[in-house]
Amino acid sequence: MRLPDSFLDDLRNRLSLSQVVGRKVTWDMKKTNQAKGDWWAPCPFHQEKSASFHVDDRKGFYYCFGCQAKGNLFGFVQETENVGFMEAVEILAAEAGMEMPARDPKAAEKTDRREQLAEVTEQAARWFRLQLSTGAAAEARAYLQRRGLKAETLERFEIGFAPDASDALIREFGAKGVPFDKLEAAGLAVPAEEGRSARDRFIHRIIFPIRDGRGRCIGFGGRAMNPNAKARYLNSPETELFDKGANLYNIRAARAAAGNGQPLIVAEGYMDVIALAQAGFEAAVAPLGTAVTERQLRLLWRIAPEPLVALDGDAAGQRAGLRVADLALPLMEAGQALRFVVLPEGQDPDDLIREKGRDAMRALLDDARPMISLLWAREVEGKKFDSPERRAMVDRDLRALLKRIADPALRRHYGTEIARLRGELFGVPAAAPPEPARPSRPFVPNRNWRPGSGPGRWQPPAQSTSEGRASALASGALDPDGLLEQVALAGLIRHPSLISDFAGELEYSHWSRDIHGDIAARLLLLPPDAAEARAPLEDALGAAPLETLFAQNHVRISPAQRPEPEIARPCIRDVFAKLAARRGADRERREAMEDFAEDGADEALTWRLAQAALQRDAALRTARPETNDDDSDALSGYLQGLLDTKVWEKKKMK
Repeated sequence: MRLPDSFLDDLRNRLSLSQVVGRKVTWDMKKTNQAKGDWWAPCPFHQEKSASFHVDDRKGFYYCFGCQAKGNLFGFVQETENVGFMEAVEILAAEAGMEMPARDPKAAEKTDRREQLAEVTEQAARWFRLQLSTGAAAEARAYLQRRGLKAETLERFEIGFAPDASDALIREFGAKGVPFDKLEAAGLAVPAEEGRSARDRFIHRIIFPIRDGRGRCIGFGGRAMNPNAKARYLNSPETELFDKGANLYNIRAARAAAGNGQPLIVAEGYMDVIALAQAGFEAAVAPLGTAVTERQLRLLWRIAPEPLVALDGDAAGQRAGLRVADLALPLMEAGQALRFVVLPEGQDPDDLIREKGRDAMRALLDDARPMISLLWAREVEGKKFDSPERRAMVDRDLRALLKRIADPALRRHYGTEIARLRGELFGVPAAAPPEPARPSRPFVPNRNWRPGSGPGRWQPPAQSTSEGRASALASGALDPDGLLEQVALAGLIRHPSLISDFAGELEYSHWSRDIHGDIAARLLLLPPDAAEARAPLEDALGAAPLETLFAQNHVRISPAQRPEPEIARPCIRDVFAKLAARRGADRERREAMEDFAEDGADEALTWRLAQAALQRDAALRTARPETNDDDSDALSGYLQGLLDTKVWEKKKMK
């Protein structure tokens, strides 16, 4: 079976080589340069400790400088999974969510036909280019000159001209023996209809050839010279060659420029791309007459981790930018985002460069806004929040926005930033952190010992070293929420097969310590079938934090550290249940106390405070897990020791 080139190209666009290889290796992040698509790791094909295995994400090839293994996306799967080419394609297609093409005995014939159509479009591109130098194109040349396009730019982008005649191309190609059905299939001609004879698709227009990532001419865009034309810009229709949603204008040249360190810019139209490239911003692309699609976004992220979306400075440009942001929101992850360049009102990149020059465009690119800035502005700008109902409404909308983010670590960071912006909007000052607790020994259940100055939620500023993370893990040991979190996280590290059972709990964003949130996010990034969690975590966070975590006595004696998953599961489940109950009860008590401070006491408030106290007491009681009696008693006593109210109160009093 011969697979269509378009299917294989789409598969390459959806899956980057580094994404596939990353399942088999641990990247050396000190040597890796993600922005340039250069990834390094120890070779998966021979035993080594140094990172001699190189993946070039932009070119789609890998090479080992140790054993000389080399290949592409499909070859890597063939070698690592010991399968043939078709099986490798099936594995990758399933990962990308694509259906394999049906077996087609005429596949070779169709491929030959596409090659024939590509020949026709190449001939048409040359013919349009020649027409620009004729007397009939004088007006078009004058227009291009007024737009500031240089002769070398016209040559580089192969800009041409379609004469003001209904069948000029049909007659020219017919004389060369090219049948009409091929012109129609290539999107160059329109068949006769409703009393009208067959005609050229592009008439009296400036022509922009469109090439795919392999350099083939797959279609055309045409800018009308007639100011009364129904459509100022006209693109080729969908054909066997031209898929609007899977390609970008100037994609091949932009990919090469981005590989040399230039920022990848997404503009609105052909002239914007050409003006940017002429000004030196050569990594510029544009969608092909449609809104940006998911496939185009994935193609952009394969070229650069953070493309810059340049918005026209009008209402339509802002709406277009928000559509792109909404599309990208569930697809984003760490190292895969967007930034937005907002131009002055009424201007596009072409206008700005012609009026104010290259430096003005560079300044806007350097000042590009993160995507959250655009989304936040949509939710709050021009609105009043002078009532509880209006504030509740924006809270509802912001929660819905956060739910659309699939990546749990990214969702947590978005939640933190939105909480900060919300505090600024509603005038809620950030609470000053209490004094940090003095260092103290780890808490051991049912053992009498004298604590430091008491529990405190304050944590020192985030530190990038593993020793700093270890210190953050050990600090504040008297915080009951922190103790419970450590027990649950250590249990899931010990039993990675249970991670999927508690994915929802791990995604909870309000961890008592940043390091706990970092560990949870890393656990969620592990493959579903991961047999080992500690080593990948140590690679990401350093060895010291994990050593500190497992050295804590309340972790070492935890039932969740038993080798049997059936013992660990109820312990972790009960810990998360208690965390949820404690936090819910504390939240209800705080809200009731706030109402008490504002309105004074009444029967309803007294009842709410009593219920909050009952809920908190219930959260401190340990339910017996569905295990044998000995295990149940051990777990009950262990958690009761962690959360014994009287013990905590005595420690606080001291």
